[in-house]
Amino acid sequence: MSNLLSGAKILLNCLAAENVDCIFGYPGGVTLPLYDAMYDDPVKHVLVRHEQNAAFAAQGYARATGKVGVCCATSGPGATNLVTGLVDAMMDSIPIVALTGQVSSKLMGSDAFQEADTFGITRSATKHNFLVKNIADLPQVIHEAFYIAASGRPGPVLVDVTKDAFQGQAHYTPVKEIHLPGYRVFSEGHGGQIRRAAQMMWEAERPYIYAGGGIIAANASAELKALAEALDVPVVCTLMGLGGLAAEHRNFVSMPGMHGSYAANMGMSHADLLIALGVRFDDRVTGRLSAFAPHAKVIHVDIDPAEVGKNRQADLPIVGNVKRVLPKLVAELEALAPTMKAKNTAARAAWWKQIRDWKEQHPLTAETSATEIKPQHLMAEIDRLSGGRAIVASDVGQHQMWAAQLIRFNEPRLWINSGGLGSMGFGLPAAIGAQFARPDKLVFAIVGDGGFQMSIPELATIVNHSLPIKIVVMNNGYLGMVRQWQELFYNNRLSEVALSSFPDVEKLAAAYGFKGRTVDSVQEMPSALRDAVNEPGPYLLNVKVAPFENVYPMVPAGGAINEMVLRPPQPVEV
Repeated sequence: MSNLLSGAKILLNCLAAENVDCIFGYPGGVTLPLYDAMYDDPVKHVLVRHEQNAAFAAQGYARATGKVGVCCATSGPGATNLVTGLVDAMMDSIPIVALTGQVSSKLMGSDAFQEADTFGITRSATKHNFLVKNIADLPQVIHEAFYIAASGRPGPVLVDVTKDAFQGQAHYTPVKEIHLPGYRVFSEGHGGQIRRAAQMMWEAERPYIYAGGGIIAANASAELKALAEALDVPVVCTLMGLGGLAAEHRNFVSMPGMHGSYAANMGMSHADLLIALGVRFDDRVTGRLSAFAPHAKVIHVDIDPAEVGKNRQADLPIVGNVKRVLPKLVAELEALAPTMKAKNTAARAAWWKQIRDWKEQHPLTAETSATEIKPQHLMAEIDRLSGGRAIVASDVGQHQMWAAQLIRFNEPRLWINSGGLGSMGFGLPAAIGAQFARPDKLVFAIVGDGGFQMSIPELATIVNHSLPIKIVVMNNGYLGMVRQWQELFYNNRLSEVALSSFPDVEKLAAAYGFKGRTVDSVQEMPSALRDAVNEPGPYLLNVKVAPFENVYPMVPAGGAINEMVLRPPQPVEV
């Protein structure tokens, strides 16, 4: 008979069984039994400086590895501080497990100190959540949480554990299997639909692959490459899908959508077959939905049946895991190739010529200036130093869009950003999680001067663990994307978007014990970036860029994606 263990120790044993090697968290009163058990446990705990950042760091870890990220917070304000991170993970389909403490069972409902209805609050913020009041339920719940987070369409799962469940004593029996009769995962895809899809692909004259974050989540980059090459068609990757096909691959066009390239959006608008893989037809990609891809039939492959037909009706839906479906598609394409491949050779050649012409007409270029640092120039220099192989984490805003446009990602899981929710303050803690996950990688945190000031306390976390993260603040003195919209759509009435009193970063970094520097010279910027990359430890670089630069191309809200504004409005000559 095994010895009795506390609920806290049983939970840690469950985490070990799930191969968890890192937890991002912040302790508090009701999680003290868990933290006491951690004292003698080999699992690595990373003490962040705010619970929201624990969730963001867990996401960075998950996004960089594909493993489930883990974060932990106490009851009440600790748990509620996780909510933004949970919603962010939910929107972007990122697998994390959040462990929260709850007041003792007998105190629940009494408005006890630091009591909050965490289970109720997080119901809509998670893929699933649990409340554990009985120690006997703990092992099964923990393993179910990891299974649900990682399987099917990934997402966040929260486990709220009462203090008495942490403190109770029980025998620990490892869980051998997960049985969730109400939870179904569709993986294989329908064979008949896959055969029909292959037929449609060969018959199309202007086929176009539209690949999203589902490719990254499923680790299906190799399978996407095989499909693109078997069919030899243009490929666009969404903001969440960048790196799904290497930027250097001959079939890669660029990113589509509101700030996508001219070629990517025109291709979407003129394709006669849209092969949508692991995407949800997000409004930032489609623009005005009624005008999106008006000439195209749609093949939609997605693991989540709720997404198929939700925004755009699919002519041929395939519910399944893209990693399992794409090899079957390629096999069917190859089987049909002897009789079908030559069917539309001339039309396909003309289609490729049109794509290349669009790319040449309006390329995504890195603008430079002799007198001020252009944000595009900054991103181009980071791209040159990264070589398409560095991890880049960003917040949301102009810097995010310029990074997505101009930094190449030649591998999956290099581009880590807040896509669906657009959370300011995400980039720095996400970079922390990514650096823990991939200590072998060069990691950039590219942040705005607004988002950076939401996560400054995590500089202490970086220093405590000697993380060699290169923090690049794109400082334009404004909440840049909000200012851009006010300029373009609100008669330039700039209301509460100017950011003054930005800290002296050399002094700020020195206060935490590492190097920092402000750069406002075009000539010094490339060498300053090199110095930051060559520094063995962390580095904080504050780059003062042109304050009124806007992100183009841009599809105005409510516009069709072929109605792009390609450059700033030009003055009218009288």
